[in-house]
Amino acid sequence: MIQTLAALASTSDNTSVFGPGEFGLAMPGVRQAAPTAGAATFGDLMTQVAGQMRDTVKTGEATAIAGIQGKASTQSVVEAVMSAEQTLQTAVAIRDKVVSAYLEIVRMAI
Repeated sequence: MIQTLAALASTSDNTSVFGPGEFGLAMPGVRQAAPTAGAATFGDLMTQVAGQMRDTVKTGEATAIAGIQGKASTQSVVEAVMSAEQTLQTAVAIRDKVVSAYLEIVRMAI
């Protein structure tokens, strides 16, 4: 999943998916690419990532059930469950960072 996040955050030629004015930040030495149609804003990007995470976890659950029923191999069950576990850990890490950032903003003096 971390590779998926990295792939969503950059394009194949190592440019950012966010345009130069997207967040008011320009990174020296990094070419800025126009936002893609699938992820025009940061919110859209996070929606895509959340959807992919949900699909990965659902696939892991479905494969585990198929394994219990004898319809899937042990290897495919283990791979799907490990992928779902990694996805869940990534989602928890993102949630923790968001909560941490929110708490830091709340503590700022006005």
